[in-house]
Amino acid sequence: MRALYLTLAAVFMVLATAGVFLPVLPTTPFLLLASWCLVRSSPRLHARLLASPLFGPLLLDWERHRGVRLHVKVSALAVLALVVGLGLASQGLSLPLKLVLATLATIGATVILRLRTIRGPLPLPPVAVRERADDEAA
Repeated sequence: MRALYLTLAAVFMVLATAGVFLPVLPTTPFLLLASWCLVRSSPRLHARLLASPLFGPLLLDWERHRGVRLHVKVSALAVLALVVGLGLASQGLSLPLKLVLATLATIGATVILRLRTIRGPLPLPPVAVRERADDEAA
């Protein structure tokens, strides 16, 4: 079972990383799935993922607060609006496809807006928390 979780985590990480660069591919769901798989298969790799400068803060916010920061919401909505706007302006899409695109975009925007918004300082990765605790103890 461990091998299956590790394989799935790798696939989800590839998709999450591609989502950083491709606006039509969502990053967060794949990142959460990768994290879920790693928790069950490799605590060491999960800790490395949490320490990642690119993905760590988003995952730590989700794990600790079950929400995302305002700038994450704004970025997601801006990319969604840009991609959907380009799609709707495209002459190559028929009216039914444009209606499907608008409907899916509305659902996506609703999901993004309903996520809990976290305020306050960015989370420290687990390694930084341990190092800070060690410094304070010394």
